[in-house]
Amino acid sequence: MGFILSVFAIIAACIFGIWFLYASFYKKVDSGTAMVINLTGTQSDVEFTGRIVLPIIHHKEVMDISLKTIEIDRRGKDGLICLDNIRADIKVAFFVRVNNTKQDVLKVAKTIGCTRTFEQETIENLFCVRFSEALKTASHRLNFIELFQTPDKFRNDIYQTIGSNLNGYVLEDIAIDYLVKTPIENLKKVNILEVQDVGKSPV
Repeated sequence: MGFILSVFAIIAACIFGIWFLYASFYKKVDSGTAMVINLTGTQSDVEFTGRIVLPIIHHKEVMDISLKTIEIDRRGKDGLICLDNIRADIKVAFFVRVNNTKQDVLKVAKTIGCTRTFEQETIENLFCVRFSEALKTASHRLNFIELFQTPDKFRNDIYQTIGSNLNGYVLEDIAIDYLVKTPIENLKKVNILEVQDVGKSPV
């Protein structure tokens, strides 16, 4: 009887030990993040839920894959010039995030690093110029009244101009928050593209 109890005690101790080690080394991935684990010098893995991370053997980093907002505000002399040479004041919000695939997470980890994905300034530096140029290009394809009355067409043109290759990121949505004709007092009379607007009433 004593032998059987000893065996059960050993088994129970082993089970408890395994559970303790599992609980100690299992790292859960928080919502809106991904975990990048360096397995060897050249091989890495990505987890979106959680996994065992062994000290010394593994090196883990956390990446922010939550939705980020980038606002482009162009007004006055920086407003968009439409196909009919009318200048428009506009504010657009772009919603981007790291694409939640292993390949794209590793791509972002390699190009900017996991830590910098948490920095709003880094995200803006990556995309502000590209998104702003896309706005300029798309606005050149539409008259102001078209841009004002058919925002969905404008949004689609912006999507097409930006494209899908964002180095591991994905453009989730575009929201036009503000769009008006640039006030006459903010136009430059010396700019030949804006001369036709002087004296007109803004929309």
